[in-house]
Amino acid sequence: MEQEVIELAKAAKAASAALAQTSADERNAALGAMAAALRAHSGAIVTANRHDMEAARRAGTKESLLDRLMLDEGRVGAMADALEELAALPDPLGRVLKQETLYNGIQLTQVSVPLGVVAVVYEARPNVTADAAGICLKSGNSCILRGGSLALRSNRAIADVLAAAAEGAGMPRGCIVALTTADRSATDVLMGLHGLVDVLIPRGGAGLIRHCVECAKVPVIETGTGNCHVYLHATAPTEMAAAIVENAKCRRYGVCNAAETLLVDRAAAPWLLPEVLARLAARGVAVHGDGEALAIAAATPGLIAVAATDEDWETEYLSPDIAVKVVAGPEEAIAHVNRYGTMHSEAIVANPMDGAGAAAIEAFLNQVDAAAVYANASTAFTDGGQFGLGAEIGISTQKTHVRGPFALEGLTSTKYQLRGSGQVRA
Repeated sequence: MEQEVIELAKAAKAASAALAQTSADERNAALGAMAAALRAHSGAIVTANRHDMEAARRAGTKESLLDRLMLDEGRVGAMADALEELAALPDPLGRVLKQETLYNGIQLTQVSVPLGVVAVVYEARPNVTADAAGICLKSGNSCILRGGSLALRSNRAIADVLAAAAEGAGMPRGCIVALTTADRSATDVLMGLHGLVDVLIPRGGAGLIRHCVECAKVPVIETGTGNCHVYLHATAPTEMAAAIVENAKCRRYGVCNAAETLLVDRAAAPWLLPEVLARLAARGVAVHGDGEALAIAAATPGLIAVAATDEDWETEYLSPDIAVKVVAGPEEAIAHVNRYGTMHSEAIVANPMDGAGAAAIEAFLNQVDAAAVYANASTAFTDGGQFGLGAEIGISTQKTHVRGPFALEGLTSTKYQLRGSGQVRA
């Protein structure tokens, strides 16, 4: 198994050099071919996914993860659409970032270049197979895809279709490779291939990301877990607050930008919480509240409410559950977010026309340490497409190289090209 992983990585490394020399038109044509191939083979992909779904249900996989795993004709079509949208985006390679003539007459040009070989390790999200392959190819990187065991058949079917289409369109063999063995140790082998793998990107739960960060011998770009918060300031308009909380929590439970904790000012909790909790109860969301929140929750018909523990404040539920805490004001809310948040996406709801509300908004935007910080909008917008970046490979919560939704530009580096006329240094 170890040698198999090494050979795949060598193939990807060789392909990366050739891929970096392809033109934007050539790569875009390959993306079009990949999209067409997905549509042409959607039936086989859905069939493979059905087998994964059946096995996942037998294993007792929770509904939020089943939603991530499931593919139908519509979702396969959306994957194809995303590849075509990628093709329409500007070429991220060869961008001139700096150009000047140095004191010694040497002409310096800084240009964008691919990272090389990008390994993506992810869990039961087969759409990532297409997204990652497309983004890597568009940015001139070869990719090694390592999906989770729950989506083994789906990932294999998608990767085979995409690799064949890319190669058929003239891309180098090995530009898209997938590790589809069920042997979990293959991931550790991949993470240790310094010199073959240029960067590792984990997408998944806290356990996967922590394992990659702690064990990898290659550079890692973290795509963080999403313990996201919505904070309701005392000036928050009730209807806006309820709509934002409902959308941030309930739009999709299993995504990393879903809100997991609700904070509300003590001064406004008696009138803000009843409407918010009624919306959540109607959606079947269970509340894990502190004492003050539970006292108000008791009057909400049909609401499931339990006492929160310290663990709840740091939990990414990925399910119809939310932690609720009453706070004294912006200072306590910001401190709570910075202590328990995962630096992903955080939101405040406040009235910007009110002096206290405006001050709270500015304090929250400036003091909260996260990749995306919202005022009066749902955390559900943290997404490459929503930010105008196109398809993303993940949401980075670290502070080096790239932060927030990272797509094409996040998969490039730079190099300096220097043109002289015989200069030597004294």
